[in-house]
Order: sequence, then structure tokens, then C-alpha cells
Amino acid sequence: MRILICEDSALLRAGLVRLLEDAGHRVVAALPDANGLAEAVDAETPDLCILDVRLPPTWTDEGIRAALDLRERMPGLAVLVLSQYVEERYAADLIASSDGALGYLLKDRVADVADFVEATERIVAGATVLDPEVVAQLLSRRRRDERMLRLTDREAS
Repeated sequence: MRILICEDSALLRAGLVRLLEDAGHRVVAALPDANGLAEAVDAETPDLCILDVRLPPTWTDEGIRAALDLRERMPGLAVLVLSQYVEERYAADLIASSDGALGYLLKDRVADVADFVEATERIVAGATVLDPEVVAQLLSRRRRDERMLRLTDREAS
């Protein structure tokens, strides 16, 4: 499997490269931010892109917006969002727009390297792999949104 990594933490980026290569996969690029990401994807044609949600320069949502852009440009590209945070709005958009393989895992909840490698392989094979906490937060958001829709105009203002 050919993998492109976009992760700002040098230590985590190097660790991901090492563990994925040790598992027999080829890391074709390891970027510290989203600058040049689209060009690297075009040049390297990875099977999987692993992106952090929060990347430089603002450390807000550059990574997940890049994932959405990649999915729009290349609908079949397998994408794994690996983050410390659940960006509910963007996660919902990413899942809703998903025609292909997709994953959203929380860094702090990845407890086993073999499980992580297996998740990447499942994603490339076409699966959707979501951390249960991501699912819980998205469902919680949906319930909040539905309650807001039931408000009268007066209650909403």
C-alpha cells in the first residue's frame, strides 16, 4: 500500500512512517502541513492519505478541510483523519460526502499498533472506520440540532 502522511508533529510523523513501513507498506510522502498536499497526491498517487485535523499555520481545521478538498477532487481516494479532536461539522461533511473508503480515528484512543495498521488496510480495502467517540459526538450533535428545529420563532430568538 502506498501512503501519504500529513502530520505536523515531527515525532508522530516519523513514528507513523516507521510503523507503516515496518508493516510492509510504502510511505510515498510525509508532509508537515497541507502546503503542497494536492501536488504530492497528484505526483505520488497514494492508496491512502493520513491527515491530522489541525495543521499549520492556524492549527484549526486545515487538515480536515484538505481532506474534504481531496475527496472532492479524487472521490475514490482513501482518507484517514487522525486527530486529537472531533471536528463535528467537518467530520459530518466528510462522512456525508464519502463515496469511498474513509476513517476518522482519535490519536489518544489508538491503543494498539497492530489494530491501527489493520484499520489502514481495511480503509484502503473500502471500509469506513470510525472511532466510537466520533460517532457518539456526531449523534449527540444531531440530537441537539433536531431539538433546535422544534423551537418556535420566538423561542429561537
